[in-house]
This record gives sequence, structure tokens and C-alpha cells, in this order.
Amino acid sequence: MINPDLKPARLRIANDADAEDIVRLINSAFAVERFFLDQDRIDIQGVREYFGMGVFFLAEEKAAPVGCVYVEPRGERAYLGLLAVDPSRQGAGIGRMLMDAGEEYCRAAGCSFIDLRIVNLRTDLPGFYRKLGYTETGTTAPFPAEARVKRPCHLVDLSKRL
Repeated sequence: MINPDLKPARLRIANDADAEDIVRLINSAFAVERFFLDQDRIDIQGVREYFGMGVFFLAEEKAAPVGCVYVEPRGERAYLGLLAVDPSRQGAGIGRMLMDAGEEYCRAAGCSFIDLRIVNLRTDLPGFYRKLGYTETGTTAPFPAEARVKRPCHLVDLSKRL
């Protein structure tokens, strides 16, 4: 249930001091993947590696982190991933706000397209991203070999013209 007393989320670019909060947000939001993945989605080292390549946008309500998304401009194309919203705040528009911020950041960086990947077993995700203008490119990749998966799965690429 959404708390109506919470103010709308404030967005900012995260910094290294936010790394532990980002780890908590991502692993909490991605707990729904436990039916096929037998590990956390990310650790502190992984978040710090991402900081070296792109930026995280952090959504906050009353100074508490409630969502994040990672974006990485790569020339004409950009990568977006790790969209995570605290499970108690999902459905409140925070994910959409993070997506808009990430897309605008990449557009301002000169990118013409933005790409993302989803796991084929997350049947809830294609519809969400289609509503935001993303289309499946038909390209798939194996799930990372080092991941401890309980079921066979693969990654599906989606893209959007900015």
C-alpha cells in the first residue's frame, strides 16, 4: 500500500557514498528473481564498477532511497539497467520517473538509442517496457555463466529511439 503522506521522489545522480543503499535497493527489488536465481543480483564491488562506467540516478523520499537506475552513454547508443524500486513503493510512478531521467541524461549526452536487457523468465517486464516505447530487437544472449541459476534462462534485448 502506498503511503499518501510521502512526498514525491526527488531525483539526483548518486555518488560513491550511496553504493550500499544502491546494493540494498537492487537486491530488494530483484528478490522476485529468486525463483530462478540463487544469489543476490549485485554486490558492493559490482556497484562500484558501474560507477566507473556510467551513473546511477537515485530517487529519494524524505531523504530515504526508494529507487535507482543505471545509465551508460556509449556513443550513439546508451545502456540502461538495474532499474529498481523499493517493493513498498512500486506502482507509485518512481520507476517511470527514473526511466525518464535516464533517457533524458542519455539524450543530452548525444545518444540516439537506448538499449536494455531483461531475463526471459521475467514475463512481467516486456509489457512494462513496451508501454515506455521499447521494442524487442530479437537478439538474445545467454545469462552470465558465473550466475547460479536454478532454471535455464537467457537475456532478451530491447531498444528505443531517443
